[in-house]
Amino acid sequence: MRRARRAAWTAVVALATACTAPNAVRPLPQAESARPIAPPRRVESPSYGFEAYLWWKPEIATRDLGLIREAGFQWVKQTFAWRDIEIEKGAYDWSRADQVVFLATEVFTRNLIARLDREPYWDRYDYPLDQGIAAGPPRNLQHFFDFCAAIAARYKGKIAAYQVWNEPNLAREWGGMSPDPRAYVEMLKGCYLAIKQADPDALVISAGLAPTGNGPPSAMPDDQFLIAMYEAGAAPYFDLLGVHAPGFRAAPETPPGMAVSIPELGGQRFFAFRRVEDLRAIMERFGDGDKQVAVLEFGWTTDPVNTNYAWFAIDEQLKADYMVRAFRWAKHNWQPWIGPMIALSIPQFDWTPQNEQYWWAVVDPVYPETRTRPAYEALKAMEK
Repeated sequence: MRRARRAAWTAVVALATACTAPNAVRPLPQAESARPIAPPRRVESPSYGFEAYLWWKPEIATRDLGLIREAGFQWVKQTFAWRDIEIEKGAYDWSRADQVVFLATEVFTRNLIARLDREPYWDRYDYPLDQGIAAGPPRNLQHFFDFCAAIAARYKGKIAAYQVWNEPNLAREWGGMSPDPRAYVEMLKGCYLAIKQADPDALVISAGLAPTGNGPPSAMPDDQFLIAMYEAGAAPYFDLLGVHAPGFRAAPETPPGMAVSIPELGGQRFFAFRRVEDLRAIMERFGDGDKQVAVLEFGWTTDPVNTNYAWFAIDEQLKADYMVRAFRWAKHNWQPWIGPMIALSIPQFDWTPQNEQYWWAVVDPVYPETRTRPAYEALKAMEK
């Protein structure tokens, strides 16, 4: 069986390589010289998706995409780390990206959201690599715009949507620097225009913002960051607003105000899945209510190990119940403005209980055995 699977995968990779020969990308004009594009198409409300980790092990990617299809979910979100593709300026290694795109869109026919971040080492600011800093803006933003143009041209008509960066309201995702909404809007604008020039039908999603109550220099609350984005002129440069919506200890129906009034729930409005509604209200305040919202990460953790997360851990059965109820709440209360909802997660193969991400997953990170958790089975069985 394993030999047959390996042979089948070899054929898939060969076909993927044949179908994805390099595309010529003409130079992108400076972002300021282009104009915003017409309003985007709307997606099904809500749309069902999983975050997955398909990059390094194609045999596991094949299994995991099968799990996503069997669950009846139409969307998959995958990080396309810039540093893993553009090895040096203008020199691209598309091999893994080609495999992911081919498997996700041609073999398993899922809608793919490509998260674009992780600046290459040849274009990074000089921040320590061992202090928990995940990524940061490049020294030269035009290099990022060029990358956005290149990937959108290569996968025109195949990648449904692009997420521009991740959690820029956290210093650890912004090169260790204090979050800067205006600088992020400059990044978003240039990438948006680059993608739309290469693939006008692709959707551009703003970065998912981390729910946090911490202020500068370590972070900036998501609502304050979003307001500053709008004040900096972000509105024309994204098709869907990206948000993150972990449920913490609260049930999915819990109003944000209740998370404030009940200390055990955390004491601030963002400690609730329905924090999404606060951010939606900001969109409407700025006259941007015609757009949809993409929940780029949501779920509940069962983590008993990592102290920063264990205080709001729940058990696996309750997690399964909450995740189904979250989708149900969105279906009954957030239509038509809710778009893709990306559940955490189909995990990376090497996560261990010491990784906090391990406890958000709905499947155990093992292979070739498949061990699903109660949340996966509940999401698979729920009405969609």
